[in-house]
Amino acid sequence: MRELFLLDPSVTYLNHGSFGATPRPVFETYQRWQLELEREPVEFIARRLPGLLAEARAALGAYAGAAAGDLTFVPNAGTGVNMAARAVGLREGDEVLTTDLEYGACNYAWAWVCRRAGARYVRAPYDELFEHVTERTRVVYASHITSETGLLLPVAEIVAHARELGLATVVDGAHAPAHVPLDLDALGADFYAGNCHKWLGAPKGAGFLHVRRDWQERVDGAIVSWGYDEDATFLTRTEEQGTRDPAAYLSVPAAIDFVREHDDRERCVELCREARRELNELLGVEPIAPEQMVLRMASVRVPDAHAVQRALFDEHRIEIPAMRDDLLRLSVATYTTREDVERLLDALPAIVRTSRSPA
Repeated sequence: MRELFLLDPSVTYLNHGSFGATPRPVFETYQRWQLELEREPVEFIARRLPGLLAEARAALGAYAGAAAGDLTFVPNAGTGVNMAARAVGLREGDEVLTTDLEYGACNYAWAWVCRRAGARYVRAPYDELFEHVTERTRVVYASHITSETGLLLPVAEIVAHARELGLATVVDGAHAPAHVPLDLDALGADFYAGNCHKWLGAPKGAGFLHVRRDWQERVDGAIVSWGYDEDATFLTRTEEQGTRDPAAYLSVPAAIDFVREHDDRERCVELCREARRELNELLGVEPIAPEQMVLRMASVRVPDAHAVQRALFDEHRIEIPAMRDDLLRLSVATYTTREDVERLLDALPAIVRTSRSPA
């Protein structure tokens, strides 16, 4: 499988979760779309693009359990979360309730929107989330799979309970497509933002926002542009965003086809959980969460994790991210092998000993 990706063969790449990696056949599709665009830009953008985007959204909708008209392409899940945060219409005194495991960039987005509205952004432990609901709570925001800790949260339960309480729900699904099966209509979140460039393997710049129909008229595009005429709709406002390269969006169906052909999620989950058990034992630390919350990403506590990360790359060409609270996060992708994990296990003890030694 490694040969089907463009990754540097000299690097043990254990960081698929940050930006993904595009398979060769999907990248070739991406380049073909770019070439078509450049051969006749007017024909492509002015005449063909709306239909091409509709076809790509239909493929994504079929894959993610959603009607194509309820999806819009965005550059990344963070853009989708920003659009949702603006659409919910916060007012002075309102509260947005979230977990203490959310992605930093999206925390900044919510905090900014709350400050402008005079609202509060309330962060709580994920397993105590609804204990922090007050009469001022208007929105519940949570990740499907957390970024830094790599944990699967019970979003179906969170969304269902929030709906019972009459609260709007926004889900950050940046890591979910191709990581877990999706049925967005069944989930029922008011807003669901996802990335196609991570586990689905689409080119960078391919994400989506799914919006329930009763919210769509309140959603604006990232900028105000041609889609805002008198006949404006949810899709025109969010798709007609000026001149941009749509090739990443149009490559999503090819990414879906690749994942379907090479789906090995069960192997990846088994290897990731096995690696987490071995890493925790090697380091003499307790797991940060129960194993059933771990799928294809696992975070373990490592003293001085950022120094360890740098040494792993500089000395062993192992690419793995360090997170806050001294966590190293391992990703297991389709191309990840047991040998990759063993390189990490072999290199880590000496580096950790060195990082613990006094200067």
